[in-house]
Amino acid sequence: MRLAGIDLNLLTSLDALLDERNVTRAAKRLGVTQPAVSHSLRRLRDLLGDPLLVRTRNGMTATPRAVALRPAVRAALEAAEVVLRAVPPFDAAMTERTFSLVMADQASFLLLPPLLERLAREAPGIAVQVRPASRDPDAEDVDLAIGVFRDAPAGVHQLTLWREDFVCVLRKGSAAARGTFDRKRYLALGHLLVAPRGMPGSPLDDVLARTGDRRRVMLTVPHFLVAPHVVATTDLVWTAPASLARAFAEQLPLVLRDPPLRLEGFTIALRWHARLASDPGLAWLRSVVQDVAPRA
Repeated sequence: MRLAGIDLNLLTSLDALLDERNVTRAAKRLGVTQPAVSHSLRRLRDLLGDPLLVRTRNGMTATPRAVALRPAVRAALEAAEVVLRAVPPFDAAMTERTFSLVMADQASFLLLPPLLERLAREAPGIAVQVRPASRDPDAEDVDLAIGVFRDAPAGVHQLTLWREDFVCVLRKGSAAARGTFDRKRYLALGHLLVAPRGMPGSPLDDVLARTGDRRRVMLTVPHFLVAPHVVATTDLVWTAPASLARAFAEQLPLVLRDPPLRLEGFTIALRWHARLASDPGLAWLRSVVQDVAPRA
């Protein structure tokens, strides 16, 4: 049987008729007229090929087919109610749930401490599972992704969390940290490069190449969080995201200098799949992530 063209309200009428065994009472229960229920009963009889209710001296009696249908009718209506029921309001304080986030160690370092502080205070039942940035940010098992992305593909939402600029990070007390920090001095230093994907070069090297310059990369590491500790004990310079550099400069003997060349910044974005857009829990978590993100 095809459902196309079938009025599913007939299930509601059948449920009431099987309960009440009386057209008048069924109409009152449904809030419709008696003729309307009688019409529904005729349609049901035609559709199912069974009288369903037959008149006896003791009133209307259900046929064996109607009795057999009773559990299935009730189950179908309960399933429809679940599907169509309004989404309950989200209560962060009472929710127990684990969210899956994709982000690199840079974003993890900046976001996780204030995020977990908020969760402990407002949503103690919520846990967070962080997955590496190499994971597909648009995979079905990912709730939110945070990082540097190109334009979002169809079916994916994306918003800017903060705008990141660059600074040069040097060891406090090093010769390079004192006096003028110009382009010549910058290029004479050994450089540290963070390459999360292990590939040589960077946008900075592209900028230098346009003027015929080249820096000496003495150390390449895959993780942002290694870099400041290396710089704090060497004479290398690290051209770093400003938010991350400022955070580490509060903990380590580091000095920050403006780059002696013009560098374009970049945007850290938050993205999620469109199928999750109406999830009230994720909407709440997105708002919290926006609240705790570094300010530009």
